[in-house]
Amino acid sequence: FFLNAQPGQTPYNVLFNTGMNMAGDDEDPGPGATNPDVRSLSVLAHASTNLRVFEIWQQHYSAVKRANVALEKIPEIDFDETLKARLLGEAKALRALFYFNLVRLYGDVPLITEYQKFVNAADYAVARTPSTEVYAQIEKDLTEAAAVLPASYSSPDVGRVTAGAARALLAKVYLTKASLPLNLHANYVEAVRIAEEVISPADGGKGMYGYALQEDYSRVFLPAYKNNSEYILSAQFKSNSMSQGNSESSRTIMSGVPGLPGNYAHMVRYYKKGDDPYFSIYKLYAQGDKRRDVTFVRHFTSPSNGRKYGIAFTNPPVPGDSVVFWNKLWDPDVLSTPAQSAANVHIIRYSDVLLIHAEAENELNGPTAKAYKSINIVRKRAGLPDLEPGLSKDEFREAVYLDRRLELCFEYSRWFDLIRQKDASGKGTLVRNLHEAGKTNTTEKNYLYPIPQSELDNNPLLTQNPGWE
Repeated sequence: FFLNAQPGQTPYNVLFNTGMNMAGDDEDPGPGATNPDVRSLSVLAHASTNLRVFEIWQQHYSAVKRANVALEKIPEIDFDETLKARLLGEAKALRALFYFNLVRLYGDVPLITEYQKFVNAADYAVARTPSTEVYAQIEKDLTEAAAVLPASYSSPDVGRVTAGAARALLAKVYLTKASLPLNLHANYVEAVRIAEEVISPADGGKGMYGYALQEDYSRVFLPAYKNNSEYILSAQFKSNSMSQGNSESSRTIMSGVPGLPGNYAHMVRYYKKGDDPYFSIYKLYAQGDKRRDVTFVRHFTSPSNGRKYGIAFTNPPVPGDSVVFWNKLWDPDVLSTPAQSAANVHIIRYSDVLLIHAEAENELNGPTAKAYKSINIVRKRAGLPDLEPGLSKDEFREAVYLDRRLELCFEYSRWFDLIRQKDASGKGTLVRNLHEAGKTNTTEKNYLYPIPQSELDNNPLLTQNPGWE
């Protein structure tokens, strides 16, 4: 599916990268990202008038409206009842996803669950709904969707929302509620229970959806293997078909490579750590971690002349150091038109569910055998040794946090993790983490995005988030 309710950048193509990822500690705007709103957001110097902050809000509420239209109009149409129930389930699941993104980014947001078709503009003014009520609607939508959606699809419907996808998202919702800012610890119980309904029996769960990790990490991302056993829910892209390709690919490619059009808008963030002035997430990967050389490349090979192009720099603490480039959206079949990559964007995949399970189980019961099993399945595929029993609850938590960062980077997960994760004392780590990465503008207000100023201007019932007034 596409979240493409308005013209311009769409969230699961470019918008989340320029409006969210670049605010984190793994990514920066590259030379090709010249938009001042993007560059100000990347250093946490943005305001409520920031275009990307507004576009995320706008795109999601436009998508909510479409879901509400479907939920009102589909029951009025006379056609196959099984198909009707499925379509209603899909609309509920997608509406839940849209609100899940909104409530995490903006906090209390207007909860609109009916098709609004008013005549007077003033009737569209809606006050903010407490986030706990928004979450209750998200849970309701996902639970009802999971009850009616199929476990899988055959062509041409592969990629649509399944029952497993609704349950996987629900597990993530419960983990998020148990985390900051709500800190509702009892939700870890539900996060574990629902995750185990998704995890396959071979991996210690009860799920009958057939999910399994791909043996080769690269097959998770290469278009030739898309919609495999690790896919749970992804934004689907098709190259050279009415401009429905994934344009993120070209934005990660170094500019100036003959025959390979790229504008290098998305670059890895470099910052000083210890005696290394060019530290980055790339250097967090352990030697032999198979995920590293799938996630990044050091050079590009020109399809025109066969030469390799990269950027080396002098870094005495790390001899031979060079710039690395994001690689997860690479499509080898469209070298001349990389903006038409057919690489899907993962919204939630099986390794994410395993790590959700490991984290929630640890928070609930400490690092049990179940928690070790789930994280070690992910580590084994990466070529890493198992975590051995004996870690404290706090040490295990940090291990899960690190594996989430390395496993899911450049998949629109890092910001959502940054704003919910905590240290051993229960305090949020967003400010500390971003300060360590050199983003010293970060303050407590950055746990929430500002309500877009244009929305405040148009809706007198809205209020601004603390610190953004």
